[in-house]
This record gives sequence, structure tokens and C-alpha cells, in this order.
Amino acid sequence: MGAPIGPIGVPVRLVRYDRGGTPTVGVLDPVSQTVVDVEAEVADIDALIRTWSPALAERLSKVAQAGAGTPLDTVRLLAPFPPASREIFCVGKNYLEHAAEFERSGYDSGAGAAGGAASYPVIFTKAARSLIGPDDAIPDHASLTSAVDYEAELAVVIGLGGRFIAKADAWEHVFGYTVLNDVTARDLQRNHQQWFLGKSLDGFCPIGPYLVTRDEVDASSLAVRSWVNGELRQSANTADLIFDIPTLIATISAGITLEPGDVIATGTPSGVGAGFHPPRFLRAGDLVSVEVEQVGRLSNPVVAG
Repeated sequence: MGAPIGPIGVPVRLVRYDRGGTPTVGVLDPVSQTVVDVEAEVADIDALIRTWSPALAERLSKVAQAGAGTPLDTVRLLAPFPPASREIFCVGKNYLEHAAEFERSGYDSGAGAAGGAASYPVIFTKAARSLIGPDDAIPDHASLTSAVDYEAELAVVIGLGGRFIAKADAWEHVFGYTVLNDVTARDLQRNHQQWFLGKSLDGFCPIGPYLVTRDEVDASSLAVRSWVNGELRQSANTADLIFDIPTLIATISAGITLEPGDVIATGTPSGVGAGFHPPRFLRAGDLVSVEVEQVGRLSNPVVAG
């Protein structure tokens, strides 16, 4: 799958944004809070991930600092990458308190969601077509579900693909990180036993707002939080992960070839709606925000639909 990408180089915070109806790759200048178009350097985000090098990182950083940017608060940010040609791998029960909260609440969300920590990582997938971006609406799908839940997660984006990736080499395969809300219809998750349908309804994978290269943060210790209508619901740290990022990469790649641009959502902390008694699910009119320290904050309204 190519040579290891090695150090990412100069830390870069990438975005996709709507420029006159055209999705465009940009770099965020954190000092001026402006977005600088880097289309001259790279055609699209997937091509950028595949061809990344420290030299390219250096060029993009210089472009961001020297170019005339557009104020961040005036652009419409999109999901960091389009849905096509990627897998979204997710991890269930990867925080001990989250694994326990279903048992405490008595809520049955199916497929072994209750009880303590698993002996092996619980891996499932979300449909890539469920991807939406910052501020996009999450449909409540009221004709299908009455139990729409939120899950704040750190998402790992693969840079160097491969199979049989050893834990010791796993970090070399990470391009960077973004924020993901693993929105879930708990009743569909329970009724169908397999989690795919309950996790993959249209609009059930908000992601963004930025794609942060791996040199910018230490992913082994980042705060993960969520809010519903301004009320703090989840608060934990990736240091609490039962199965860490190298373990997840090694486990998934043991029999599945990871490709550049694939996403691994690392699991959610306790505090989800199903964990309350009675449950506190999302409703049309709610605003749900999820945040990973140093990576970004992602907010989405819930609407009837």
C-alpha cells in the first residue's frame, strides 16, 4: 500500500467548504481564523491524504499563513470528506462506564449492549452515505424510530493503508483526527439485533468540522464531551479507552485491508440518552453538540423528517 508516511510534518488543520456551490479544500489559519483555498495544491481531500508528505504539509502551512483567507465564520463548512469510497468502522462499549450504564439503566438496546466490558473490540460499521457535515440537520425519522440517541467520539482517519498492521506500527498509518457523532436509533438497534440499520439512517453520521493532522494532538489523552441544548451530557477522556487506537487498527486490519481515508470511530463515553432513567432521547428542535479537545466542536440541529 506504499511506504509509511512517517511524520506528518507541520501540523495542519484541513477543511472542506462550499465555495459558490463547489466543495473546496482549505486550510484553517488558527491565528486569523480564516480559511485559505489550497485547490492549486490539491484537487480533493482524498487525493491529499493519499499523496501526503511533510513537504506538502510545509507548503500548505505557508499558503495558509501567506494567503488572503476568508473569515471562518462566513463560510459553510462541509464534512471533511465526501461519503464515497470509504469505510466507517465503529467501536462499541469502548469506555467501561458506557458499557455499564445500560445495565444500570435497564435499557435494552440489543446485540449485547448491556453488561460489562467486552473481551475483544466490538466492531461494526455505519453506512458512509449517512455522513453529514457541521450544522447539517439530523432527521428524527419519526416514522421509523422514537429513540434517536447521540454518541460523541474521536474519529481516526487512516493515511497509509494496509493489512496485518502491527500495534507497534499503527500510529504510522494514522493521517489525523476529526469529531464524529454516532447517532443511533436505539429501538432499531434492539429490534434488528445487528446494529447496522440503527446506526446508518440518512443523516446519522455528523462529522467534522476539521480534519486535524496527527502531529497536532496527542490522541491518547483528549477530553470527549457532548451537550444537548447546552446541557452537558457526556464527559470523559480518550485515556479511558478500553481498547486503544493501535489495538483497534491492528484488530480491524488483521483481516480487512484499510485504505487511505477510512474512518475508525473509537467509541463513546457514558452519558448517552439511553443511559438515563427514563431515557432522554433526541427530539426535533434539539441542538446536539459533540467535542473532542483540540480537534473541534461539531453541532447539528435535530429536525422532523
